[in-house]
Amino acid sequence: MELNEIIRERRQKLASLKAKGLPIYQSPRLERTEIGEVLSDFQEGKSVSLSGRILAKRQHGKASFLDLRDATGKIQLYVKKDIVAEEKFNLLEDLDIADIIQVKGELFKTHTGEPTLKVEDFQVLAKALRPLPEKWHGLKDIDARYRQRYLDLIANPEVKEVFLLRAKIIRSIRDFLDGQKFLEVETPMMHSIPGGAAGRPFKTHHNEYDLDLYLRIAPELYLKRLLVGGLDKVYEINRSFRNEGVSQRHNPEFTMLEAYAAYANYEDMMQLAEGLIVQAAKDTLGKAEFVYQGKNVNLALPWKRCSFAEMVKEKFGILPGEEIELMLKKLQAKGFAKEAKRLTRSQVAKVIEEILEQEMSANPTFVTDYFTEFCPLARTKKDNPLLSERFELYIAGIEVANAYSELNDPLEQKERFESELKDLKADEKKNLDEDYCLALEHGMPPAGGLGIGIDRLVMLLSNQPSIRDVILFPLLRPFEK
Repeated sequence: MELNEIIRERRQKLASLKAKGLPIYQSPRLERTEIGEVLSDFQEGKSVSLSGRILAKRQHGKASFLDLRDATGKIQLYVKKDIVAEEKFNLLEDLDIADIIQVKGELFKTHTGEPTLKVEDFQVLAKALRPLPEKWHGLKDIDARYRQRYLDLIANPEVKEVFLLRAKIIRSIRDFLDGQKFLEVETPMMHSIPGGAAGRPFKTHHNEYDLDLYLRIAPELYLKRLLVGGLDKVYEINRSFRNEGVSQRHNPEFTMLEAYAAYANYEDMMQLAEGLIVQAAKDTLGKAEFVYQGKNVNLALPWKRCSFAEMVKEKFGILPGEEIELMLKKLQAKGFAKEAKRLTRSQVAKVIEEILEQEMSANPTFVTDYFTEFCPLARTKKDNPLLSERFELYIAGIEVANAYSELNDPLEQKERFESELKDLKADEKKNLDEDYCLALEHGMPPAGGLGIGIDRLVMLLSNQPSIRDVILFPLLRPFEK
């Protein structure tokens, strides 16, 4: 049957139900019990009320069998004409797979031992005017799965498990940080000056103040203002936005954890990252080992460390403090970034990182010794001012975290901001964040800061190849008919 015919037939059934005086799309009459709860403590003879979606329907003369599913499980329904009355039984003709109903009845097990509800009464809560994807053509098309996630969740039950896992990971992170006496806070999502990370922002406008604003690319500078204010340990599980490319690891809207601790440094942030990620794995997977896209990952401590400065010297002959043009020439001499005529320092760093991350082992690796010129917010190393106290964490070749000892010298910070602004293209120009520099002038304690990509961590622990597989509604191109 063609889709339009199915829709037309279902609309006719809806009209038939309404003509019989049935209130469709109403609230349930009875208090409901979750199917999962019924199945986990199954008691024959117990009366319960269940609500859910019809997944299957089988007619056997004066009896019908239906499969009912809610968010917690699936159970078989047994509907017999002489139990629900003939008029009620005949309403089954107007019910379809995907309709949502409430049923009341008594629990029993069939001769094959299948848990079943003997239905005494039922109510139609919602009539589905379109069929489920597995009934029509299946939901295998990747774009359709992301665009109509609600159908993806119905058609592919394993997808729901990914998002249940995501919720557990976030809960574990909160529990861990709360246990470390961090305070969860909320900071603005609209900024007058985009900052805290390198990235192109989304622009908006506030009518009342006639003020251009930007969706935040990172909450960092506001969180560090709180350190100035005396909140020594803070974190935010934040939504941030970058008006840039889309890939398997990038979505314009994404979720980050950022945590800051006064009187700490990047070494402390390493320990924090280790503890947090190991705990998240144990809380969700029950162990600290897993497989990601065919790679065996073991989170056992200690985690490997390697030097960015040493790696780029060995692979490209690049040294800290060199002019950006020379760095680019050395990259191109090795066959990389051949088309580029000019790159900013952050872009050169990104090119290098993307090359090097392909060589990372699957197990966690802290990459340290980043060039100071690539790290405008990080403190320099005491024994080498050309390098910063910063690390990036890679697991299975994916950058998961970024951290550093925070720069708290207001004069040096302002100089670095000014230098950074000089490198920006004309269409990327922005104002210097004078308010943040003012906050630093009031004294910010030495501190360590840590950022973890929640979406990427979920990708790893759920073994999903794309960031779109762990975001319920990823941003997509407009649908082309």
